[in-house]
Amino acid sequence: MTDVSQPMTIQQCLLRARELPDSDSARLDVELLLASVLERDRSYLYTWPEKILTEPQLSAFEALLLARREGQPVAHLLGEREFWGLPLAVNDSTLIPRPDTETLVESVLDLGLPDNARVLDLGTGTGAIALALASEYPEWVVVAVDFSSAAVALAERNRRALALDNVEIFASDWFSQLTDRRFHLIVSNPPYIDEDDPHLSQGDVRFEPLSALVAKNQGLADLQHIIEAGRDHLLPGGWLFLEHGYTQGGAVRGLMEQAGYEGVETLRDFGDNDRVTRGRSPNTGSAEW
Repeated sequence: MTDVSQPMTIQQCLLRARELPDSDSARLDVELLLASVLERDRSYLYTWPEKILTEPQLSAFEALLLARREGQPVAHLLGEREFWGLPLAVNDSTLIPRPDTETLVESVLDLGLPDNARVLDLGTGTGAIALALASEYPEWVVVAVDFSSAAVALAERNRRALALDNVEIFASDWFSQLTDRRFHLIVSNPPYIDEDDPHLSQGDVRFEPLSALVAKNQGLADLQHIIEAGRDHLLPGGWLFLEHGYTQGGAVRGLMEQAGYEGVETLRDFGDNDRVTRGRSPNTGSAEW
């Protein structure tokens, strides 16, 4: 264990990544925590490696490192996670946005939706997907809903911080408060982990709400509900995009095809795993755009 009563340089602090053997990104974790304490970006750490931390800085760093060693997610310790280039406030009321979800955002950008497209993000959490899409298309009207009032408050906080006025956020249990509204595009990263999945007791997910992670029917229950109920909330020719687990591509395609969606296909994430399945509205008639 390092003697933190002695002065330490930035370089010496970086070497303390070895104190995080259970993290698969220990070096990055330490860089992010140290940069936060110093109120600098990560490049500063390598520009001034011999700079000695003040006692308050070293004390703050030690506290963060201890919390990370005990398993607390870095995003929770910093109160922020970047997604699609946007800084998002995070807390333990929602999932921490993950890079794999950017696959969903990227995959909808070339759909050729109208300039004033109406878009729905179900189970928005931090607002990551909705806010990313709204930042790319300021003329789109984006609706973001979540069952959790705490998540709604967090997403609204992020919306205000990013000044994205084309996003409307409110509480809804999936489609319950959207009775008469229809959309060109529906997106969702719903709970899709099986209740008995051993990964629930590992890593950062231990500190995230189970309600945002777990679904019945081997993780497919919420996906199936969105697929079936989504038909009544899509305009003719509208699209449904769903994130899911890397082993669920075949099952989700089957559910979409059974529900009558057209052009069903599964897209792969940055790790070349099945991650997002999409399909087009089964409603008859020409597209309304």
